[in-house]
Amino acid sequence: MARKSAVAARGDGAFGEFEFLRRLTEASGVSGREERIRELVLAETRGMWDETRVDAMGNLICLKRAARRAKRGDGAQKVMLACHMDEIGFYVRYIDDDGLLRVQNAGGFDTRNLFARRVRVQGRRDLIGVMNPVGKPIHIATEEEKKKIPEIREFCIDLFMPKEEVEKLVEVGDPVTLEQSTAAIGEAISGKAMDNRVALWVGVNAVRRAAATSRYDVYFVACVQEEVGLRGATTAAYAVDADVGIAIDTTLCCDTPGITRDDAVTEFGRGVGIKVMDSASISHRGLFEEFVAVAKRRKIPFQREVLPRGGTDAGALQRARGGTRAITLSIPTRYIHTVTETIHRGDARAAVELLAAWLSA
Repeated sequence: MARKSAVAARGDGAFGEFEFLRRLTEASGVSGREERIRELVLAETRGMWDETRVDAMGNLICLKRAARRAKRGDGAQKVMLACHMDEIGFYVRYIDDDGLLRVQNAGGFDTRNLFARRVRVQGRRDLIGVMNPVGKPIHIATEEEKKKIPEIREFCIDLFMPKEEVEKLVEVGDPVTLEQSTAAIGEAISGKAMDNRVALWVGVNAVRRAAATSRYDVYFVACVQEEVGLRGATTAAYAVDADVGIAIDTTLCCDTPGITRDDAVTEFGRGVGIKVMDSASISHRGLFEEFVAVAKRRKIPFQREVLPRGGTDAGALQRARGGTRAITLSIPTRYIHTVTETIHRGDARAAVELLAAWLSA
């Protein structure tokens, strides 16, 4: 109750301490065009870092030096926090004779979730359009046509303008993202691009909390192009050359009807996920045990996570240069890779608390 009262006193409304997350998730930043997200992070954290730079790929690399020396050695060890800032989206690949846009996806979609969606096209100015697959409406479609699941190339975006007007505002190569407002629903927050804007929220808040006690030089990296192959983290990890690499990302939370408990991966509201393995990396065992020990000692709710398919930037972190001790901390997320990706506030808070405690341990 004290937490809620404090939030109300600040006048932060339904989102409270998660207002920054709302702004992050509602902004557009498809893989390769993350500049709007980068500017949001820089604005939110102004004055927080000892050094900041943007590398050739567009990764934002921020250094917060250790508040105290490590127990071993003369200097602090380097820890890289990889929080990718791109979202799955599209690029315009063609404008047809009717002014409709055809797109190429950047990242993985289940096309069943793309019917009747509003989108934002970043042309000469931002334009709102409507995305639908080509074909007949349900009123006149055959039973076989109703069952068909379209491919990405069969979708088009209608800007409701003649081709001549569209071509003045949109070019092949312009980015497109799904349009969705973020909502606070009970103890949850739901919207698009929770994967992986929630990691930016977690990383920033954990570094803030640990600033006065951290024994590491922390490199907070807002990485680009994770959704298309861990690309930004690969180059950033090589440049930082950290002793420890920690990816922060969402993970599947499939504790919903129609899925067996053994396939759930994580459960909603049961705490931060400490990754054992996924298809891109197996967490360093010693590091895994350290995080579990800290969580138990501090009574921070956590879940051991095994993800059969999918991966995080930890896959790039652990293979940088001569190798790095690497792990992923995960925020359980329902309805992932849709516009209703949903996280539990308590799980996100647990991720902040665990990371901050480990940095200060």
